Amino acid sequence: MSQPPYPSWQPWPQGQGGARQPWAGHGAPPMLASHADRERAVDVLRAGYGEGRLEHGEFEERVARAYAARTVGELAVLVADLPQGPLPGPAAAAAVPRTFPPAPRSPVNGKAVGAAVCGLLCVPTFGLTGLPAVVLGHVARSEMRHSGESGDGLALTGLVLGWLSTAGWVLVLVLLTVMSVAVG
Repeated sequence: MSQPPYPSWQPWPQGQGGARQPWAGHGAPPMLASHADRERAVDVLRAGYGEGRLEHGEFEERVARAYAARTVGELAVLVADLPQGPLPGPAAAAAVPRTFPPAPRSPVNGKAVGAAVCGLLCVPTFGLTGLPAVVLGHVARSEMRHSGESGDGLALTGLVLGWLSTAGWVLVLVLLTVMSVAVG
C-alpha cells in the first residue's frame, strides 16, 4: 500500500518512493517531544478539525504523525498552519491577593447617632432636645465600650451640646427665680 501524496504546501520532505522523512529543523539540535507536547499538538489539531479547517483524512493523518513524532519540531510543523499554533497560549494571569486589605469597619452605634442629632436640634428647639441628647450620649458610650461599635465622636457631640443646652436652661431658670424673688 503506497503512502498518499502530500499537498505541496506541507513542509515535510519525502524520500524515495514518497516515504515520509522526519523534519530536520533549521540548524538547531532537535528537542525530544514529551507526551504532553504530543497531546497539546493533538488538541490543536482537534480544534482545527472542529472548526472545519482540516478534512477528516488529513486530520487523522496528522494525529497519527503527532503520536509518532520524536521531536518538538515535527509537532510544530503539524500545527503551524492552524490558528492556535504549536505552543499553548499564555496562561491566564491569576489575581494577585491584596497585601494589606482594609480593616473591616465596625458598625456605628445608633444611639450615638441619635445623641448627635438631638444635640444639633437643641438650637432650633430652644434646648428641648438637650436632655434626650445627654441620656442617649451616655447610654451609647456605655454600649460602645462593651460592643466595640464606633461612633464615640457622635455620642460625645450629643453629650456636649446636650449639657450646654441643659446648663443654659438651668441658668435661665435660676435667673428667672432670682428676678422673681427680687421683684416680689
